[in-house]
Amino acid sequence: MNEVDLELIKSEEDARRHHTRSSTEERRLELEASALQKKETGYSNSLDESTGPGVSRVPTARDVEEDGAEAERVRTLISRTRTAQSVHANTIGANSTRTRSRKEKLPPFGSGKDYPPDLPDIEKYIVEFEGFDDPMHPQNWTTKKKFGLSALLASTCAFCVWGSSIFSPAIPAVAREFGVSNEVGTLGVSLYVLGFATGPLIWAPLSELYGRRLPLLIGNLGFAIFQLGVAGGKDLQTIIICRFFGGLFAACPLAVVGGAFADIWDNAHRGYAINVFALTVSVPALLAPIAGSFITNSYLGWRWTEWITAIIGFVLLGLNLLFLEETYAPVVLVEKARTLRRLTKNWGIHAKQEQIEVDFKELIEKNLSRPLKLLFTEPIVFFVSLYVAFIYGMLYLMLTAYPIVFIQYHHIMGGKSSLPFIGLILGQITGGMIVFLWEPYYLKALKANRGIPIPEKRLPPAMLGGFLFPIGIFWFAWTGNYPGIHWIVPTLSGLFTGAGIFLIFLQCLNYIIDAYLMFAASAIAANTFLRSIFGAVFPLFATYMFNSLKVNWAGTLLALVSVVLLPCPFIFYKYGKQLRQKSKYAPTFGDN
Repeated sequence: MNEVDLELIKSEEDARRHHTRSSTEERRLELEASALQKKETGYSNSLDESTGPGVSRVPTARDVEEDGAEAERVRTLISRTRTAQSVHANTIGANSTRTRSRKEKLPPFGSGKDYPPDLPDIEKYIVEFEGFDDPMHPQNWTTKKKFGLSALLASTCAFCVWGSSIFSPAIPAVAREFGVSNEVGTLGVSLYVLGFATGPLIWAPLSELYGRRLPLLIGNLGFAIFQLGVAGGKDLQTIIICRFFGGLFAACPLAVVGGAFADIWDNAHRGYAINVFALTVSVPALLAPIAGSFITNSYLGWRWTEWITAIIGFVLLGLNLLFLEETYAPVVLVEKARTLRRLTKNWGIHAKQEQIEVDFKELIEKNLSRPLKLLFTEPIVFFVSLYVAFIYGMLYLMLTAYPIVFIQYHHIMGGKSSLPFIGLILGQITGGMIVFLWEPYYLKALKANRGIPIPEKRLPPAMLGGFLFPIGIFWFAWTGNYPGIHWIVPTLSGLFTGAGIFLIFLQCLNYIIDAYLMFAASAIAANTFLRSIFGAVFPLFATYMFNSLKVNWAGTLLALVSVVLLPCPFIFYKYGKQLRQKSKYAPTFGDN
C-alpha cells in the first residue's frame, strides 16, 4: 500500500468521525467489511488492527460467509458509508477542528468570574446519529420525501440555468434598442456564464460550513433580484452588470445541488439521481431559447424574458423557504444539538461542525490554489476538463449557430426559428436514457469491487458520445449550409449532437469524481472554472466564425477539434489506473 492509500484511509477515518454516522457503528461496519475483503481478496487496511470502545465482537470471515444476507447487508452499508466519505471528505474543516492559536490572548470571562473547568470528557457531549438507520439522517428519509426534495432542488437549478440562455433570442432586440452590435449584446450571455465560473468559489465553501439550505436561499434570492435589474435596466451597462451578478448567484444551485443529491441518495442510487440532475442542468439551456424567442417576438418584448424569469425565481424562493430542509448531515447534527441544549439546559452539548473555525489560508488553498494545481499538474484532470470544456462551449455556441442556420439560410422567422433546438433536447434525453441503461452494469462492477469505485468503468458511455458528437456537427454543418435542403435534416442532427454532449459531459464528470475521491471537490472546481470560461468565450466568436467561414467549413473545423479530443476517454479507459497510481492526489487501492 502506497503513501496515498494510507493518506486516504487516514482522511476517511477523520472525515467519518467528523461527519456522517456514529463512530461506533461505522467502526463496526468497517471491521465487518474488512472481514469480507480479507476472505475474498486478501485486501486489508490499517483500520483492521484495533477496535474502539463499545464495539461488539468483530464478525470473522467465516461468520459472514455463513450468513449470505448479512454479507449483502454489510456490502450495502459500506457502499453508503463510502458515498458519504467521497462527498464530505476533505471539505472545509473536515480533517481537523482547529483550535485557537495559543498566541491569541483570551479575553476575561466577565463579571470577575474565573474560567470554568474543561468538560470532563468532551466526546460525551458531541451529538451523533443513532446508528446507521437513524431516521434523522438524510439518507434514511422516506423515498417520498427524497423525491419531493429532489424535484424542488432540480427545479431551482433548472431555472438558474434557464436564465443563462433565455437572453440569447433577445440579443438582436437589445442591440437595436441600445445601438450596439450583436457581438456586444452577446456579452449578456457570456458574462452570465462567466458568473458560473466565479460563483462556486463562494458557494461551495459556504455549503460545507453552513449547510445546503442557507446558500441555496441566498443564491435563489440574488438570482431573482438581478433578473429584475436586467428587466428594468435603462442602459446597457446596467443590463450587462446585472447579468453577471445574476450568473454569480445562479451558480449556487450548480455548485450545491449536486452535493445535496449525494447527501440524500446513497451510492446505489446516486448515479440515477445525478443523471436526472445533469438533465436539469443541460435541457433548460436549450428550452429557454425556444421560450425566449416566442416572448421576444410577441407583443411582450425582450424585457419579459427577464420579468418572467424573475417571477419564477421568486416563486421558487417561496417554495424553498417553505419546503427545503437541510440535507448536509453535519449541519443536521447542529440542529439536533441545538434542540438538545434547549430541552436539557446542558449547554455543553454540541455537534462536531460547531467546533470548526474558518481558516482563511485553508479556504484559499482548497478553493483556489488546489483546483489550479490539479488542473495543470494532473493529466487526467487537465485533458478530461479540456474535453468537457470544449463540449460545454459548443453547447453555448449552438445558441448562436442555430439562428444563423435557420433564420439566415432557411428563412424561418419569429419564434418558430428556435424550434430546431428540440432536436438537441431530444438528443440529450436520449443520452440520459443511455446512461440509465448503463448504470446497472456499473453497479454490478461496483458491487464486485466491494463498493469501491472503479473510475474507468464510467467511461464507455463517454466513448460512445465521442463518436456521436462529431457526427452530429458534420451533419449539421453540411446540411444546414444549403437552403435547398429541408430544415428538418439539420434539425435531426441534434439527436446525435445532443446525445454526444450529454454522454461526454456527465460521464467525464463522474469519472473525475470517482478518480479523485479525496479531492473530488477541487477537481470539479477546476473543471467548472475551465468549462465556464469556454462557455463564456465561444458565443463571442461564433458569429464572426460562421459568417466568415460559412456554416459548412466553420462546423467542419469544430467537428475536427472534437475528433482530436475523441481519444481522451479511450486513453484513460486503458491507462487511467496507471496514471492514478503515479498521482499524489488520486487513490488507487482496491480498484480493479
